[in-house]
Amino acid sequence: MDLKATLTKENIKLPDNFFYNIQKYKEHLFKWNKIHNLTGAKDEKTIDEFIYDAIFPLSFLPKVKNLLDIGTGAGFPGMILAFGLPDTEVTLVEPLTKRASFLQFIKADLGLDNVRVVKKRVENMEPKIFELITSRAVTDTKMLLKLSKNLRDEKSKLLFYKGERVFDEVDNKIKHKIIKTKNRHYLLMGED
Repeated sequence: MDLKATLTKENIKLPDNFFYNIQKYKEHLFKWNKIHNLTGAKDEKTIDEFIYDAIFPLSFLPKVKNLLDIGTGAGFPGMILAFGLPDTEVTLVEPLTKRASFLQFIKADLGLDNVRVVKKRVENMEPKIFELITSRAVTDTKMLLKLSKNLRDEKSKLLFYKGERVFDEVDNKIKHKIIKTKNRHYLLMGED
């Protein structure tokens, strides 16, 4: 996948420094991953697919003032969204020290003023309302709703990166939309 060409074709509006930040991020990720095993994705093709997967929602998400990413891991989707949304305050919650340290390093190295790294479990965070809550590969939808209840209100939107099992996880009483791409199902809740 030619990441730049694919994202340009998708017509996703990205800041001028997005691809510079992505390149630096990938360089650091490959170095750190050899020592700390931050992600199972070991080659550029897979990492590019993860990046595309993370940033694609900018094609349909409304602008938000702040967002919380639950269980950011090596940066998917939260850090990648932070690159694409420089005017959005992005809080990355990651309980594992090696991953939180990597996220903190990326924030410092790239001078990302819009990023805050919180090294703890999401259920231990101080209550604060976020306009958008995201999560990828953490737990099922029901548990994510429970974990995020003190971090959202009725106006908050939730975007969960899911696979095909999303249809088994979603309660039809909750207003939602499922956006499908080739490899991903995006579950968007709280949509007007």
